[in-house]
This record gives sequence, C-alpha cells and structure tokens, in this order.
Amino acid sequence: MPGNSYTIKPIGVIRKQDDHAFIEIYPDYTDGLLGIDQFSHINVFYWFSENDDAESRALLQVHPCGNEANPLTGVFATHSPRRPNLIASSTCKILAVEDNRIMIEDIDAFDGSPVIDIKSYFPDDIPHDQVRKPKWEGHPDDEEEE
Repeated sequence: MPGNSYTIKPIGVIRKQDDHAFIEIYPDYTDGLLGIDQFSHINVFYWFSENDDAESRALLQVHPCGNEANPLTGVFATHSPRRPNLIASSTCKILAVEDNRIMIEDIDAFDGSPVIDIKSYFPDDIPHDQVRKPKWEGHPDDEEEE
C-alpha cells in the first residue's frame, strides 16, 4: 500500500578488520543465534547505509554492474545498491560462532553496515538448468553453447 511505512531495527553490525569479516549481534538479539553454528552458510540482510539519500532512493533504472555497456535496467532486476529501500542480501560462509559474533568468510558490505536480519541458508530447490538470467550477468559457466 503506497504511503505505508515500516520500522526496521538493526540487530547488529558488520565489522571488517584487516582481512577478517564478522557480524556483531547486539546483546538483545544474541539468543536468536542458538543453533546457527549447525549451518555452513547464512543469508545476511543489511542496509546500504552508505547510499541512504534521496537521490539513491529515487533512482529506478541503472546500468548493471555500473557498466554503461550493459542495457539500462530497472533496479528490481539488478543488485544495485541504489533503490527505493536500501536492503541488501549476501549469502555468507560461516567460519565460526563465538558469543555474539559470527565470523564469516567475506561479505560485500562496508564496515559498520547495519544488519537487519539473518536467516539460515538452505540450497535452492530450483534445478540450475531451469534458472534464467540476462546475458549481462556474465558468469562464464552460464554462456550459451553456439
């Protein structure tokens, strides 16, 4: 419904130090980590806080991957950090869980980015051969045979 707004409260923050990345969960939410160490990966949802301005939120079309050779595309068909709601997601490999910290292999986020949710990762049930992606997405394994 247009005009409705919702409040999202961060549950933690992304930390990057040297070559290490981890998610620091705020004390009020640490009970939610119970059992997370049984998973190899998690889905991390965070806020593109570095792009939180009126211009970024108003932009609805971009050239994917910032490459003007790619066709102008709606932000909902891209992973652009410029969008109406600045929610980002990354699937991350868990290296360790210690107290209120989840050590992860890496994440495409800035140090200090607010974490808004974490969900355990379950592999997709969609067979790879049934997934369709645009040509600009560009993974060599996905190239069509000639």
